Amino acid sequence: MPQKKSVRRDGLMTELYDESRRYMASYALFNQAVADHLRLHPTDVQCLNLLSLEPCPVTIGRVAELTGLTTGSATRLVDRLERAGYVTRERDAEDRRRVLVAAVPERMAELSAFWRRLNGAWGTMFDAYSDAEVALLIAHMRRTVELSAQQVERLRTGEIG
Repeated sequence: MPQKKSVRRDGLMTELYDESRRYMASYALFNQAVADHLRLHPTDVQCLNLLSLEPCPVTIGRVAELTGLTTGSATRLVDRLERAGYVTRERDAEDRRRVLVAAVPERMAELSAFWRRLNGAWGTMFDAYSDAEVALLIAHMRRTVELSAQQVERLRTGEIG
């Protein structure tokens, strides 16, 4: 239900937009620091995150869908991850023309352990929230992911100039 316009609401919305920009910038900088630590490209880190949520193996086309990259760029991303030892390529047993990308379990286990070490601080932060507040944060994150995908599409199609 849309909120009624008020001076207070206008001020809150301005603050929300400003904090959203700070949040996105801090996340991008955090992602860069993680990538630097792992000696990966920031997109590679996020691809690994997304692959860890997917039933693997996946096609290069699926990597492209997950990351929003072209298939050529996704191929280069997979090349980097393969050189770093995080994924392997294998032929699809049912269609030998297709190449599948599979995560290397040992490297993914190392990455999971790394994330667990980082997540401890976030766990402590989230301990201050009630179950209802955590549920609200989850709902917000899901809606943000959906809206972000829509906005990416608008940017890519030139709808937003």
